[in-house]
Amino acid sequence: MQLPDLTLAEASDAIRERRVSPVELVDSILDHIDQVEPRLQAYVAVQADQARSAARDAEREIVAGRIRGALHGVPMGLKDLIDVAGTATTASSRVRAEHRADSDSTVFARLRTAGAILLGKTHTHEFAYGLTTPQTHNAWDQTRVAGGSSGGSAIAVAARIATFALGTDTGGSIRVPASLNGVVGLKPTYGLVSRHGVTSLSWSLDHVGQITRTVEDASLVLSVLAGHDPRDPASLPCTDGDYRPGPVADLTGLRVGVPRNYYFDHVDPHVDAVVRTAIDRLADLGAHLVEVEIPMTRYIQATQWGLMVPEATAYHERSLRAVPDLYAADVRALLEAGELITAGDYLRAQRARTLMRQAWARLLDEVDVIAAPTVPMTAVPANLETITWSDGTVESVSDAYVRLCAPANLTGIPSLSLPVGHDPAGMPIGMQLLGRPRSEAVLLRVGHAHAQTQPARPLAPMA
Repeated sequence: MQLPDLTLAEASDAIRERRVSPVELVDSILDHIDQVEPRLQAYVAVQADQARSAARDAEREIVAGRIRGALHGVPMGLKDLIDVAGTATTASSRVRAEHRADSDSTVFARLRTAGAILLGKTHTHEFAYGLTTPQTHNAWDQTRVAGGSSGGSAIAVAARIATFALGTDTGGSIRVPASLNGVVGLKPTYGLVSRHGVTSLSWSLDHVGQITRTVEDASLVLSVLAGHDPRDPASLPCTDGDYRPGPVADLTGLRVGVPRNYYFDHVDPHVDAVVRTAIDRLADLGAHLVEVEIPMTRYIQATQWGLMVPEATAYHERSLRAVPDLYAADVRALLEAGELITAGDYLRAQRARTLMRQAWARLLDEVDVIAAPTVPMTAVPANLETITWSDGTVESVSDAYVRLCAPANLTGIPSLSLPVGHDPAGMPIGMQLLGRPRSEAVLLRVGHAHAQTQPARPLAPMA
């Protein structure tokens, strides 16, 4: 196994046991970036000199016995919406070409304190307002979309040019690219991870989370990220803790909800079959499968767009008027459309979300976890704009990718996407697990249990 192939947990153990030094690991991944980055374009900028310097510092601390924790000396990528003091936060946009952050975001400050090493900033769909990240290429097939808006972070992890990475998720932007690239993506409970110092798309829907190679890796990162931050008005009371799942793959007594509506409607047959097989595997591990009805499905899309679009437009109001031509055409059109949404429409969307949260809370009294596809189809060709389903329904690619992820953003519940198979073309398929607020430990336990029973999955060939 090459050093870039190490998972976070493997790298952490190797560093702690002095079998691998942070310098060796960082150098190896930087060399790998030189080889594959021209093809994949995951990074906005790579900070090689700073990463090597941080690796040397980490090595000195570890040799002296001052190990900060599981992330100490481990290299990672950061979505370019997340501030690092003195570094550009471009949001992959010409609008931000001259921007430099004055201070660290809370999440990066936590990672820095934990000893993680920043390799560079990863690409996003401009200002996170899209589901494809068009400048970045899928790690499994360069002709297909990376997924978005945290596409660069997902590609970096899948291609082994970051051991882990952070992203943001407003309507699926962590889980979509994670699913399309065969890696793990966690959108935590709303307010569990601070958004201070993170460029916003939609204040009431934004989440910060991680993309990793394994579920265990996701738990290690969450243990560092989670915690109260008074600078984020949505931050929950103190929730620091250890999220690492136990070693036993036993789900006896766990109630897993299997949707009879919505999540398996207008889904590619291969995705349907692979996810249902994965759900059956949870039953083999002792879980009790329960059919459930997803509430208020006819309102999901309208409520998602009714909140996100006007909030995004409000955030960009000044720059949209000052430098409209610097925005990409697709993002500018959405921002301008937000000016047409009335206060009444926005308030109705807020009311619908309140009712939706209440209905989902009742649903999650009946089951511990809901299991479903992360997205309805695998990564599509980069130039494809619409999908035509078997009944003749035509859906835009962006609407299709956000459709199954949006409920977790609207309700604020946690959602974990994990790879569970491939379609006949070899493209990854993801299953998402949804649970009650602050039930990340349960989702991680279920996802880890499933992964333990599966053979080692192939790594992305583009790496």
